[in-house]
Amino acid sequence: MSATVTASAPAERQPGAARRNVLILATCQALAMSGQSIVLTVAALAGHMLAADKSLATLPLAAQFTATMLSTIPASLLMGRIGRRAGFTVGQMFGVGGAILAAVALYHASFAVFTAAAALLGVHNAFWQYYRFAAGEATSEDMRARAISYVLTGGLVAAFIGPQLARVTRDWLTPFTFAGSYAVIVGLSFLTIALLQFVRIPLPAMPAGGGSGRPLAEIVRQPVFVVAVLAAMFGYAVMTLVMTATPLAIIACGLPFGDAAFVIQWHLVGMFAPGFFTGHLIRRFGVLTVIIAGTLLNALCMAINLAGVNLANFWLALLLLGVGWNFMFIGGTTLLTEAARPEERAKVQAANDFMVFTMVATASFSSGALQHAVGWQAVNAAVALPMLVAFAAAAWLLRVRRRTQPA
Repeated sequence: MSATVTASAPAERQPGAARRNVLILATCQALAMSGQSIVLTVAALAGHMLAADKSLATLPLAAQFTATMLSTIPASLLMGRIGRRAGFTVGQMFGVGGAILAAVALYHASFAVFTAAAALLGVHNAFWQYYRFAAGEATSEDMRARAISYVLTGGLVAAFIGPQLARVTRDWLTPFTFAGSYAVIVGLSFLTIALLQFVRIPLPAMPAGGGSGRPLAEIVRQPVFVVAVLAAMFGYAVMTLVMTATPLAIIACGLPFGDAAFVIQWHLVGMFAPGFFTGHLIRRFGVLTVIIAGTLLNALCMAINLAGVNLANFWLALLLLGVGWNFMFIGGTTLLTEAARPEERAKVQAANDFMVFTMVATASFSSGALQHAVGWQAVNAAVALPMLVAFAAAAWLLRVRRRTQPA
């Protein structure tokens, strides 16, 4: 059977196929995020263990996010040519290679090799970030927000599996701490490859005269595009900035590694559990209202972290940070679908994710340096400005839309 459904048989006319695709993509999201949550739990600690200069502890994570940023455009364009299934499979092979190399780096105690391995995992991440767009393409317009939201609920499974796997496997290959955690990621990637072979996603319908639609410069000037990118970009960057520094802050406060895993676990719950209802909230209250709610939740996270460094502060703040990310990221992704015609999706999604992960990479580089040089308070204070900008942009577009709606 062909890897894709042709444009003459759109998925929205095949509800059974659409449901199957969303279920498979949600499962693949769960597996991918389980691997990612392992990385988020152990990478900064492994970097701290390997690095001679402890201020570089989060450099591997920064390399990962930078590689994701640089890979978003080629990943999207490649999938526009060869289809989602084949493209996602290529991405998983990068995951296999990166996890193996990370285990080798820990065996040889090489910080440089560990950083290179993180970069390969970043390429891997660039591909599976498009699961959410693939789900939207497999459903009708009125179901798009819910399909995107449902796929991201796969991360809820990861919230429970990933940190526990990190905790259980950190000493599997003693004395090479954390090497066993990366060995698990190899197995998760191979399982994902097997599942992806059952995905059937249509290639986008092309205009009769060919071409790829409007110039990108014209598309990105649309207010709806700008607000969509700001929501996803700042929502993801703020989440990365605070979340990356959190395990280091917890350990610095004298709390055990198990507490760091616990906090990251509940952070992931906050990120993905709302996926069961975020799509419904968007349909009920509107995408811009949901984005605004996300900015307020992130501001509340900042306030709680600034108020104290007890386990309860870390737990509640990271839980709210996860929900804020969910509202802003799903909201931004849904809003972006309004900015592109079918033939423009690949380049518009590539531009969006490139900007999102440029900011994410910047946040991950800044996180370790801020935490080491200035402290936990500075990490959280940095949340204020991007949230204010995203709030203002979404509120402005909401006001414009309300003014232009017919009475």
